[in-house]
Amino acid sequence: MSVLEQAAAARIAAIDLAGATRAEKDAALLLMADRLVERTDDIVAANTVDVTNARESGISEAMIDRLALNPARVAAMADGLRQLAALPDPVGDVVRGATLANGLELRQVRVPFGVVGMIYEGRPNVTADAAGICLKSGNAALLRGSRSAYSSNAAIVSVLRKAVADAGLPTNTIQLLDATTRDSVKELMRARGLVDVLIPRGGADLIKTVVEQSTVPVIETGVGNCHVYVDADADLEKALAITINSKTQRNSVCNAAESLLVHAEIADSFLPLVLEELGARGVTVHGDPRVAGYSDDVVPATEEDWGREYLSADIAVAVVDSLEDAMDHIRQFGTGHTEAIVSESLGATRRFVAGVDAAAVVVNASTRFTDGGEFGFGAEIGISTQKLHARGPMGLPELTSTKYIVTGNGHTRG
Repeated sequence: MSVLEQAAAARIAAIDLAGATRAEKDAALLLMADRLVERTDDIVAANTVDVTNARESGISEAMIDRLALNPARVAAMADGLRQLAALPDPVGDVVRGATLANGLELRQVRVPFGVVGMIYEGRPNVTADAAGICLKSGNAALLRGSRSAYSSNAAIVSVLRKAVADAGLPTNTIQLLDATTRDSVKELMRARGLVDVLIPRGGADLIKTVVEQSTVPVIETGVGNCHVYVDADADLEKALAITINSKTQRNSVCNAAESLLVHAEIADSFLPLVLEELGARGVTVHGDPRVAGYSDDVVPATEEDWGREYLSADIAVAVVDSLEDAMDHIRQFGTGHTEAIVSESLGATRRFVAGVDAAAVVVNASTRFTDGGEFGFGAEIGISTQKLHARGPMGLPELTSTKYIVTGNGHTRG
């Protein structure tokens, strides 16, 4: 089928899905999870094809890490679906309601978008996450993953579609679009009237292309140039642990720290510690001249380094003379994803929280916590860095819109 035909089929499925009960949707999610586990060997075998092809084409090991699946990662995908089944269903929630002075009853209730299109890169676990969160929120999903993960995504979607059908819901609730040609992306971006919202999830170039060229409404998810700022009043033990975790716990994801800012007053104490630890963990430091003075291993930072989302074992490090300088740096180079401060000063943390404009501002904790699962939302569909409709990790409520239900008893307007 063409993309438009798939979108039309998704629209029909969405109509049926909108009337599904929570019990029906949860049963489908649990069956999807069980089937993923049962078919682990098939999914991992398909993924091996993708990983082999990626290595032969010269893709970086950081990107390979995003692409690769193993039994533990498949089990984690299944667990994400089970967590979704345990969460409340947002559809039908009353956002607000009142009886008006004229006796009309007014309710604003959550309803599904209808058809959600996803364009994403690399990580095949997104396929299961997106399919599950769309189903739970009553939306049909059109999934356009990357060419590099096509075998993996096809195997996952085949399992999920069969489970959905066996659970009694429309098979076309979940569909995978052709990733062998860019035409499918163009068609999806122009399927206005059939697709209700489009969510790009990937690198800066992908997101920029979708935002600028799509006629379908877009929720912009985030490129993550995340900063850790170590204040003059920081506890250095905390600062070291937070910096290392933010950068190295998994460096190929959008909530990994890409920049470290260190207050000049504690640079002599902190920089030798953190540079040694980063070096021991294989992280390349791109530093300003003041940072370079602490280690011969520091690579001189270019202007491009300050705004770069590395998604690799690299970090940009600068010394700043004040909290205000740190916030100015973040305003100039940050992407509105996650910004962290390490400080024992209540005044400093309050100024940072108030002055930094980001989807998540973290105080004395790792940037890696900006995640739907860590926030208790279940599997997220992305982290929005825009300000309209949704911002931050997008859980179930963010995959809904609202409508007003007005109930009268023969009321007419005079």
